[in-house]
Amino acid sequence: MELDISKTVLIDIAATTVERIGGLDIAAAPIKASEMLGGVRSGPRRPRALKVTREGGNVSVDIGLNIEYGKNLVGVSQAVQRAVTENIELMTGLKVRAVNVTVQGLFLPGNAAGSPVRATP
Repeated sequence: MELDISKTVLIDIAATTVERIGGLDIAAAPIKASEMLGGVRSGPRRPRALKVTREGGNVSVDIGLNIEYGKNLVGVSQAVQRAVTENIELMTGLKVRAVNVTVQGLFLPGNAAGSPVRATP
């Protein structure tokens, strides 16, 4: 008996894993040029910077993060890589080949995640 696991399930596993780690948030995906020019958006909320690629039994995950100012960026990124890899492999039996983390922004403690840190002139 063969079981097929959809990309949506893999994205949900990765997103839930990241949400359980404190001091970070999945960044919003960049706005496409067609959305900026045409003003057309698919919904009230921008999609998140989380992409899963699957080739057979191998999975690659790309995640864009906003991290709380003052946190160790390398340490938090490595914790995300480990946790996402462990959860996907444990829950699905698939092999995670890579978890690529891009730090896209910082936010101040107590601010809503995704609110950027701005330098004062």
